[in-house]
Amino acid sequence: MPAFLFQTPFFPQRIALAATLAALLVGCAVGPAYQVPAAVSPAGWKEQKTAEGWLPAAPADTLERGEWWKLFGDPVLDELAGRVQVSNQNIAAAVANYAQAQALVRGERAALFPSVSLSGNGRRSGNTGGDSNASNAFSATLAADWSPDVWGRLRAAVSSAQANAQASEADLAAARLSAVGELATNYFSLREADAEMVLLDETIEGYQRAYEITNNRYQAGIAAQTDVLQAQTQLVNARADRVGLQRTRATYEHAIAVLVGAAPADFGLPAAKWTPTVPGVPTGVPSTLLQRRPDIAAAERSVAAANAQIGIARAAYFPNFGLNASVGSNASKVKDLFNASNTLWALGLSVAQVVFDAGAIGANVDAARASHEAAVARYRQTVLTAFQAVEDQLSAGATLAQQEGLRREASAAADKTEQQLLNRYRAAQVGYTEVVTAQVAALNARRSLVQLQVNRQSSAIALIQALGGGWQAEWLADAGTQPAAR
Repeated sequence: MPAFLFQTPFFPQRIALAATLAALLVGCAVGPAYQVPAAVSPAGWKEQKTAEGWLPAAPADTLERGEWWKLFGDPVLDELAGRVQVSNQNIAAAVANYAQAQALVRGERAALFPSVSLSGNGRRSGNTGGDSNASNAFSATLAADWSPDVWGRLRAAVSSAQANAQASEADLAAARLSAVGELATNYFSLREADAEMVLLDETIEGYQRAYEITNNRYQAGIAAQTDVLQAQTQLVNARADRVGLQRTRATYEHAIAVLVGAAPADFGLPAAKWTPTVPGVPTGVPSTLLQRRPDIAAAERSVAAANAQIGIARAAYFPNFGLNASVGSNASKVKDLFNASNTLWALGLSVAQVVFDAGAIGANVDAARASHEAAVARYRQTVLTAFQAVEDQLSAGATLAQQEGLRREASAAADKTEQQLLNRYRAAQVGYTEVVTAQVAALNARRSLVQLQVNRQSSAIALIQALGGGWQAEWLADAGTQPAAR
């Protein structure tokens, strides 16, 4: 690559003219203008109509931004969610990544400005031949270098870094949404275990009474020994189920400890009353998903960064300009460094242009374009996957809501059947096998109802996550790339 250097003691006017032309050229850009990729956005949700009655449609802004978990009205969950925001290590890593991305933006922006350096030197010299004459030499130099962004390469690099930083911001929001969503799911599963253990405690108490009654009847010669054995089997199995629930609860408790950044040995959640609240989640219209979901925002920002990389690759086709200036002084005494007669100055312009590279620049441009196309495809796939997730949870929520009513009805009927058969057994009208069958059915119906209520809460959490948790970055509205929320 040829390079040219002119020293202004000989060509001051030419250099001044060249600097002026270079400054005028700054602002030219060779990169393509960025356009947000088109993506499928249906007018409405397919499954919304089936979700009416428990998932009312509402404007997007009514979904609480950030603290969506408060919709469940559980103070313990609220406290744990606050701890996750501060102590979760995945969130901490995402925060660090975002800080790193912001630092890279500042680094790229700094390249737009001249760099100034100051250097100094002092030296004393003589000879070893006995001559005592020695001399001092001092120098100081102030130099400046600047590469004008004639073709927009540096500005494209800044734009790419900014887009990556915004994608990192979206990744941070996604990490928070994921961590708190996992926390809420584990928390309600733990409360489900608590509720089932309460059911089993009541059941074990009933089974204990039934065992005692059956044993008394056997001792009186009224009942067969098999009745006693069946009652004992029921009782022991219920106790074993409760022990299994203790293990399940401990597993969820350990998971919650890790999510809040604590060692499981130092963390505990006492049993508490659980209210199976299922909030109505406003879904809005599908287009709001492009603003709410951080993974969609991150994918779109990756497209913007890839688009800027095309401009950076194209800029290699054009020459690079460099301007440098220096002011220096040489003297034998430090005080003489500041005399005008000892001052030297220089201005220079350099130009470098690739003459032959065997198609390397073209290959880089093609690679950047292909990377952009891949980013567009990933963005569109992310949008489609997001729509699928919302539709899935709308359908699941509506189905579970209908199932809860049926499970509640089945549980009530099973309880009545159990009580009636137990009374008939005491009156010697039925065998104990029928009582055992009714008891098993009643317990399973009660536990199924509790599990279904927790599944509804988990489905609501999944829907909130699918909707983005109400998250929205201000740069989405400021950039004008997507419709701004009110």
